[in-house]
Amino acid sequence: MLQHHGLNRRSFLKNAGMTALAGAVGSGSSVTAAAGMSVVGALAENGKYDFDTPYNRFGTNCVKWDRPTGQYGKDSVAVGMGIADMDFKAAPCITRALAERMKHENWGYIDSTRPYIESVVKWNKERYGLDINPDTVVLTTGVHPGLIAALKTFSPPGSRVLLMAPVYSGFYGDLTYCGLKPEDSPMKLVNGRYSIDFEDLERRVSHETNTLILCNPQNPTGNCWSPEDLTRVGEICLRRRVVVLADEIHCDFVTKGQKYTPFASLPNKDIVRNSLTFKAASKSFSLAAMKVAWFFSDNPDYLERVKANNRADLSTLGLIANDAALRDGTDWLDQVVAYIDGNHEYVASFVNANMSLVSCVKPQGTYLAWLDVSGLMDKIGAKEQAAEESRKSAKPVTAATIAERWFVKNAKVHLNPGSSFGTGGHDHMRMNIATSRKTLEVALTNMASALKKV
Repeated sequence: MLQHHGLNRRSFLKNAGMTALAGAVGSGSSVTAAAGMSVVGALAENGKYDFDTPYNRFGTNCVKWDRPTGQYGKDSVAVGMGIADMDFKAAPCITRALAERMKHENWGYIDSTRPYIESVVKWNKERYGLDINPDTVVLTTGVHPGLIAALKTFSPPGSRVLLMAPVYSGFYGDLTYCGLKPEDSPMKLVNGRYSIDFEDLERRVSHETNTLILCNPQNPTGNCWSPEDLTRVGEICLRRRVVVLADEIHCDFVTKGQKYTPFASLPNKDIVRNSLTFKAASKSFSLAAMKVAWFFSDNPDYLERVKANNRADLSTLGLIANDAALRDGTDWLDQVVAYIDGNHEYVASFVNANMSLVSCVKPQGTYLAWLDVSGLMDKIGAKEQAAEESRKSAKPVTAATIAERWFVKNAKVHLNPGSSFGTGGHDHMRMNIATSRKTLEVALTNMASALKKV
């Protein structure tokens, strides 16, 4: 029998045993001391990191937890399950490296980024057997700025960019920024599993199409594309003179029994030369605020042209944190990936056993669950509510937004509405499960209890 947890945020924090972020925020203690406190106890005597203890991120100017409460009101959200960053303490190697650097109290211009590039090359070689020439690695502020540089290089304003949808919502913002139009190719959905509609994909290529953004592993559906899938996409793009921009930022999160194939590892080198790959450690180690990413290509012409549009505004602390992660964070990441795999198993089992109006399947990759909420939408008349609100508002309201509000109001859980992920996402919600199992249990139990009352 489900045991409904209290929906009050303070009660949840108290009952779940969340700890404050390095003491009280703004407590006035030195950062070095706080960093030292964070390292102590992070690794248990048995060599296992603690991902089970909920970690309090409220009040830290955090998008995942603080933005929903700003939008919906104080104490409106007990559990933030939206934006894609993790709720765990950083890998201790990162905190140690930052604390050590902060002992030197001078923040002038940094000299060389070569050591970090060498870490990038080594990471990709050791983890994925991918040989990257360090001279082809270009650092950028983030995957978004890197993609924007490439889009500005290959896609003139007003032209179209091919996407396999539903797909990461941030791509649409990048296209808007560059004055480009999305060309969604809807994927096929059978029993909760997505596949590429290759005939539709090629049909949508026109004289206005210069680029395709590939998400591998795919956000939000969780697909890890096979070598055969990637090759067919690559063949279409090569034949039709469309440059492949491969966003592989989620590559380190692959569920048990699945495999990530780097686009740059495909045996057809003509296909590979028609691409650029964009990566970062920001998802793997939850370093989104540290603003370092990289891209590379075997095509020197492509690389030089994109470099002309790339301006990397890097910080000393960002480079140190990311370098420490890639050099010394392997054990931590391996454990967090295994923990999240367990979370995926738990979510799929719980949802399908206890939420008759919601369904999901375990994804092949990422730390995101893609929930089918079409049953709930029908039950609460979400489409009708959205249509009515849209008639009264200058800004269109989607049925997925109605579902987002419903979960906040009735379960105090915030999820990302699927409508923001393009074609095919309208009856889904995205849930970030990179959090403690206790936090996940509270969220799912609250959702199940609310759904039973519909």
